[in-house]
Amino acid sequence: MKKTDILVLDFGSQYTQLIARRLREQGVYTEILPFNVCIEDIKAKEPKGIILSGGPASVYSNEAYFCEKAVFDLKIPILGICYGLQLIAFHFKAKVAPALHKEYGKAHIKIQKDNVLFKNLPQEQIVWMSHSDRVESLPDGFEILATSTNSPFCALVNEKLQLYALQFHPEVEHSEFGAYILKNFAQYICHCESVWNMGSFAKGQIEKIRQEVGQDKVLCAVSGGVDSTVVAALLAQAIKEQVIVVFVDNGLLRDKEREQVEYTFKNILNINLISIDASEIFLKRLKGVIEPEKKRKIIGNTFIEIFEKEAKKHKDVKYLAQGTLYTDIIESSVVGNSKTIKSHHNVGGLPEKMKLKLIEPLKEIFKDEVRALGLELGLNKELIFRHPFPGPGLAIRIMGEVEINALNTLRKADSILIEELKSNAWYDKTWQAFCVLLNVKSVGVMGDNRTYENAICVRVVNANDGMTAVFSHLPYEILENISRRIINEVQGINRVVYDISSKPPATIEWE
Repeated sequence: MKKTDILVLDFGSQYTQLIARRLREQGVYTEILPFNVCIEDIKAKEPKGIILSGGPASVYSNEAYFCEKAVFDLKIPILGICYGLQLIAFHFKAKVAPALHKEYGKAHIKIQKDNVLFKNLPQEQIVWMSHSDRVESLPDGFEILATSTNSPFCALVNEKLQLYALQFHPEVEHSEFGAYILKNFAQYICHCESVWNMGSFAKGQIEKIRQEVGQDKVLCAVSGGVDSTVVAALLAQAIKEQVIVVFVDNGLLRDKEREQVEYTFKNILNINLISIDASEIFLKRLKGVIEPEKKRKIIGNTFIEIFEKEAKKHKDVKYLAQGTLYTDIIESSVVGNSKTIKSHHNVGGLPEKMKLKLIEPLKEIFKDEVRALGLELGLNKELIFRHPFPGPGLAIRIMGEVEINALNTLRKADSILIEELKSNAWYDKTWQAFCVLLNVKSVGVMGDNRTYENAICVRVVNANDGMTAVFSHLPYEILENISRRIINEVQGINRVVYDISSKPPATIEWE
């Protein structure tokens, strides 16, 4: 079993994987295991430190999650975050109870005691809270490190037992010095070295793929997006002619998407590509479907059906490779006990019984890490820094039934949005930009005539990893031009709105 520097025990927080991501940014190799992993598996990893994540439960309830008590006897540093703090306090007989005032969002904390966990950091700082319980009494042997208005025990320490605990989430970007707190824990408390990077990750995955696949062949599903393209490039380096790259046109793509994908693989990547037009079958199965989760599952099942059919045409194909990311797994509620946000076509949308075994070399990393990996593999920047595009495509950007006229309308609007962002040098400044067809009609006036037409929502966000996002503050003149062009050039649209919600509480995509 591979050794790790920091081991994160997942109690179901939506932010758990961000803990690993922040530490990996510091070059510290970090892995995540379920909260109830057996103590022998933890020992086998030989971690230098353990982090207990947040989670949706209450430690005093029947639904509480507990790790093995032996975790606290390993004599290595432990950091509890949110639920992790409450778990440590509860384990050491302190009182944890519902808070009179719940804390969600930004909060101010004050450092009460010098400690290496807050080394070289301000005495007052902004952090991100997300809890409805709080510690009501100080556990024996612990000291208070920090307080907030609503949390008198906001940060705790038992230096003798090397136990540290935070009520807030240092892993999210909204905690302004959170990354430094995690770095201090890893570097000064756990004595980890910064040696992990995308180069070492690539080498490890290439070797892992070779060992797993052997002499068999792998069908690699690509969409033309960053994730699947990086997977294809990784497989090409690992097993060369044993990989069969397949692109399926599901009829839900952006304007000229198929032509761009075929050109990229042939002329830029020099990878043979099998291109399949399956748009008719996808649209037929989506006819009359409105519910978002049903859309995703239909699309996921249809993809697998087509890939398995294609696999039968080739000898010794036993594996299906796809670009599943950490964020896909989190939001599909596959890791730990996190609450389901939405299923992804390549996770929750997969059929229970598949003839092909899955290979998902990116499932432990985030989008920005995928891009770094792509550059490590020699892919060009234009390809790597393309905006994310969901596997279910435009189907989840149409509110309601997916049909030809709606797709064509959305494609035209989306194309205008991207053109305007690129021509104004804003495309590379944003994480993701797209249009949503709301299927909500409103009254308008065009040429002195009354109209009753559809509305388009423009969604442009900034993010680093897709786990959190804020709307992009586009200049008004650009927004005005986008709106004017869409209304004038796209038939059936008389209103354009701009989505200014953040994630959380919203998601980036509408469905």
